[in-house]
Amino acid sequence: MKDIEPIDLEPKQTSRNPLSWVPTAYFAMGMPFVIVNMVAVLMYKDLGIDEKTITFWTGLILLPWSLKPLWSPIMELYKTKKFYVVLTQMLSGLSFGLIALGLNLPSFFAVTIALFTVVALSGATHDIALDGLYMQELDKETQARYIGWQGAFYNLAKLVATGGLVYLAGLLISHLKAAKHLSDAAANLSGWTIIMAIFAAMLLALGTYHLFILPSGGRKDTDERKSFKQTMSELLEVLVDFFKKKHIAYYIAFIVLYRFAEGFVVKMVPLFLKAPLAEGGLGLSNETIGLLYGTCGSLAFVIGSILAGYYISHFGLKRTLFSLCCVFNIPFAIYTLLAIYQPENIYLIGAGIAFEYFGYGFGFVGLTLFMMQQIAPGKYQMSHYAFASAIMNFGVMLPGMLSGAVWQMLGGYKPFFIFVLVATIPAFLITYFVPFTHPDKK
Repeated sequence: MKDIEPIDLEPKQTSRNPLSWVPTAYFAMGMPFVIVNMVAVLMYKDLGIDEKTITFWTGLILLPWSLKPLWSPIMELYKTKKFYVVLTQMLSGLSFGLIALGLNLPSFFAVTIALFTVVALSGATHDIALDGLYMQELDKETQARYIGWQGAFYNLAKLVATGGLVYLAGLLISHLKAAKHLSDAAANLSGWTIIMAIFAAMLLALGTYHLFILPSGGRKDTDERKSFKQTMSELLEVLVDFFKKKHIAYYIAFIVLYRFAEGFVVKMVPLFLKAPLAEGGLGLSNETIGLLYGTCGSLAFVIGSILAGYYISHFGLKRTLFSLCCVFNIPFAIYTLLAIYQPENIYLIGAGIAFEYFGYGFGFVGLTLFMMQQIAPGKYQMSHYAFASAIMNFGVMLPGMLSGAVWQMLGGYKPFFIFVLVATIPAFLITYFVPFTHPDKK
């Protein structure tokens, strides 16, 4: 009787066009982070949790994205990058399915926060592997060519989640109230349960697709297995090598401060849009918020991200970085104006969101490429990019955790968004003087 051969979880493939996997893989990368960071904020608000608690806990559970350097070197030693990408997409999909069930438990907040933490751990691991795959499979020129697509689809996940699916949540909740005569609480619970189940299905489908389409990123299965001691020694070497890089202290400050103001904005803006006019907000429904993010925001963001990739490719990163920082941070002023005047014209509000999202998409690309081409290069490229992106996420996480408390302390949305404008100043200063270690294309 013949031995049964094991199933190959990584089908053989020929070289593929990056457009067959870069957009979908980075869309899958963005989904867990966006849901934990933004969608959960609206969900918990609908389920009766207060602003300070929401911003603190949905900020704290982003910690795995800042701690991922601790396990990234171990991933480089075992298995392939494709293995980790597919595995974590499946795990995140399963976790969202459990969140859908957990929302119906009496202690739903504690249970779902714990499950969102699993999603965060899985998502952070996914980020390490996919960024490593991107850098290993594509040369520097090709990285620059597709960086706009990468950034566009990573953040398109934000717009699908906060746009289309938040809009769908609002429709479901309204339908359940009208057709099923459910109370507000019961309709909110049922609506968000369905939305979490949809997130689960999307990630499981993407994981299945990538099982067959992703390049492997190099196999480690045949390498000699290293001992735990050797692995820990490798981790120490990787850490030391990172902090010995030229200008590393300046680079750390740069990647933290570039998105510092965004950290305060990202969790409070959905709450600001939803808050009643009497409380200083704009009084929008979930449907309207989703519609604005999914139309004005999505189109502006995709255009901004793709244009930035070609803009950098043509002029070079060194010549364009400060302008990218300006385009990224200046649009936050729109929320100050919206808080001061509280317009009810939906087209005016939509134009403001489009302006901010174009700037976000355009400016984010510059930071991503800087980390890839100025911080990551070297023997441990994948791990060092993971270190840089983890530190960047910490710079967003900490102000996000504090945003609810700052809003409460300042006494409203108007002074809060004025404070955000002050928080952008360090980004302009440090970007203007940032040094380049490696030669720029232009």
